[in-house]
Amino acid sequence: MPADLPASSAPARPLAGVLWMLATGLCFVAVTAIVKHLGDAVPPVQSAFLRFALGLVLVLPMLGALARVQIGRREAGLFALRGVVHTGGVICWFFAMTQIPLAEVTAMNYLNPVYVTLGAALFLGERLRARRLLAIAAALAGALVILRPGFREISPGHLAMLGTAVLFAGSYLIAKVLSAEMPASAVVAALSLAVTVGLAPFALAVWVAPSPAELGWLFLLAAFATAGHYTMTLAFAAAPVTVTQPVTFLQLVWAVLLGALVFGEPADGWVILGGGIIMGSVMVLTWREAVARRRPVTPTLPETKV
Repeated sequence: MPADLPASSAPARPLAGVLWMLATGLCFVAVTAIVKHLGDAVPPVQSAFLRFALGLVLVLPMLGALARVQIGRREAGLFALRGVVHTGGVICWFFAMTQIPLAEVTAMNYLNPVYVTLGAALFLGERLRARRLLAIAAALAGALVILRPGFREISPGHLAMLGTAVLFAGSYLIAKVLSAEMPASAVVAALSLAVTVGLAPFALAVWVAPSPAELGWLFLLAAFATAGHYTMTLAFAAAPVTVTQPVTFLQLVWAVLLGALVFGEPADGWVILGGGIIMGSVMVLTWREAVARRRPVTPTLPETKV
């Protein structure tokens, strides 16, 4: 793309967008698989801390943007609040990945955009029309299909994933407020710093010295997470969200296959059905935003990853 051509006016390349989003899904499923593979050998919160600490190298160029902005008491409070909320979401997510099957983690992660839409209506004054309400109701029904309360035990991992969705939704709503006042690079850099600092005391409390092999897996974890965010950015630049969003459903397919082939987790039809219902509702929400011709409030699934 020529340097003088704004991204917004660049011609859409649907096939490239689909392929980049396909790569994004594989990267994020790999992140989940590595955390699950490490299990309790490296405490989940320590894995999360190392993922962000290693990732700080990547945001060093953004620190200049953060240093140049004028941060008042209100902005500092929002940065701190987002750091606390996102840190809690990361802890819950990494814990859940070690407790429940890959497919369930992936399927329940589809709830994040739904909670963002609800939060935008409750706290930011955005309107919830009938179609959005129906899509949200369908997504919550999909979550019940996955959890099946009363028919099976709800584990701490399931509760952690529900908490993850709510906390990440809060984080992105705060980001929406901040992004209207500050450069995106400053918002990203502040989050990376805040979450790294927020995770540090929890990680130190349970710290174990990783073996060389475990350290290698942790570096690979950071690499896949970084690659996933990079390919996601390329996908958004190449094609509209309405084109790339359906591809994210394939993450559930990869998670089911990986869980069955590598971790011996049987494929659960109820999880696939519930994930499909949730993903369908997210696609409806995304489509409605595109029809309304405004920037989507609801982030696509990969944007809710750490």
